[in-house]
Amino acid sequence: MKARIFVTLKRGVLDPQGKAIQRSLSHLGFEGVEEVRVGKFMEVRLAAMGRADAEKLLHEACQRLLANTVIEDFRFEIDG
Repeated sequence: MKARIFVTLKRGVLDPQGKAIQRSLSHLGFEGVEEVRVGKFMEVRLAAMGRADAEKLLHEACQRLLANTVIEDFRFEIDG
């Protein structure tokens, strides 16, 4: 079983890295990019288990380690 985890800054939290990328894109001629938000992407391979157990495991892992829930949101997708 494979999962994809997406961690992004919450709305309202400043994203200086995203702002720098947005400005650089503009300087390079990529017009029309109004905002860039930078986050983290992880792929996780899980041992065989039920979907409910996988969701519980991933949710707890995100809460305890993979995301700073004070300033970040997370979501995950499970294949299989």
